[in-house]
Amino acid sequence: MITMTRLATLTALALCAVLPAHAAQQAAPQDPPITIDTHVDIPFNYMREPRFDAGKPTPLLVDLGKMERGGLNAAFFVIWVPQHKLDAAGYAKAVDQAEQKYDAIGRMLMQYPDRIRLATTPEQLLANHKAGLLSATIEIENAYSLGHDIHRLDAAYDRGARSVGLVHVGNNDLCTSSLPDTEHGEPAMNSAGDKGMSEFGRAVVKRANQLGMLVDISHASDACVRDALKLSTAPIYATHSGARAVLDHPRNLPDDLLRAIAAKGGVIDAVAYKEFLKNDPGREAAEKALQAAVAKQAGDKKYDSDKHDYLPAMDKGMAEIQKKYPLATLDDYMDQIQHMVKVAGIDHVGIASDFDGGGGITGWANAGETRNVTAAMRKRGFSDADIAKLWGGNLLRVWREVERDADHH
Repeated sequence: MITMTRLATLTALALCAVLPAHAAQQAAPQDPPITIDTHVDIPFNYMREPRFDAGKPTPLLVDLGKMERGGLNAAFFVIWVPQHKLDAAGYAKAVDQAEQKYDAIGRMLMQYPDRIRLATTPEQLLANHKAGLLSATIEIENAYSLGHDIHRLDAAYDRGARSVGLVHVGNNDLCTSSLPDTEHGEPAMNSAGDKGMSEFGRAVVKRANQLGMLVDISHASDACVRDALKLSTAPIYATHSGARAVLDHPRNLPDDLLRAIAAKGGVIDAVAYKEFLKNDPGREAAEKALQAAVAKQAGDKKYDSDKHDYLPAMDKGMAEIQKKYPLATLDDYMDQIQHMVKVAGIDHVGIASDFDGGGGITGWANAGETRNVTAAMRKRGFSDADIAKLWGGNLLRVWREVERDADHH
């Protein structure tokens, strides 16, 4: 027989067992409706080597497991090629290198259809998320890989690319870069050397508008950004850029361009990349010295990120550098986001990591730590509605406008 006292004790114990879990559930902040990272790089041997098989645990900062654990729902996977000479051999090499990356993304999608699907429209991306799937969207970084042939933009669109980044480090056949290749004789950036956009660049922007592809001005010189703003009939965006007023770096955008992109309805995706968040020449020099030493130790004359970044010697060296020269932090990143929101408006800022392309900061070191970014935004006073816009709402709006304005002729 259970006495009333005993019953009360049992009831209290039962409530104690239930309440903490329920309270924790109530207290746990909800994920944003969608989280989209607009800039994730991939190595050239992506999906070709077991260590780069995105469906398994990898040394990469973004793989499917890290996305799933961290709550990163979608990523723009990047078809990046380095800048070579503006001649037939250079164009041919760039086209071949881009082909490797298209194939790699295709392999990932074919191998893991139960985990990640291609998204070529905002609706497809949202439908994938609703079905519990991750999304991959394809972004061209450095349209030099078009091989100076406008028809390759149509071919890229047919392969699922929905964003075209005009330029990278070094001036190309479309426009001047924010970081000219001075090591190979290009003049340092100044107003006299900033030629802006070429005729081919103009043709690419015009065709991207017709196809319904987003035009990305990250890495472009200020004059090139201004030309894109004048020329594009649809809003433009920056997939991964910072604010120059917060950190004076040529890759970051000045306030007048933040305002101009916003005025045209576009979005600037703040990037979590060390050098655009924190001025640290000591770390930069130490990293270059380490890269040269690891390459030499591996028997190579030149550092190759795909080959050397994942070696134990690099891991060990980077851990030592981190002790002496700590990375930028989530606080540094939030400072940039807050400034960009203040200047461009809450409807015109987004989020990008540049993971596996140099991105990664203390607090958001890989895709598995994505929820830390949301928590940091909450700590800075952003509302759930603001966070929803920053994590993907703004980008989806711009993407829809770009699609709406397309004529596909």
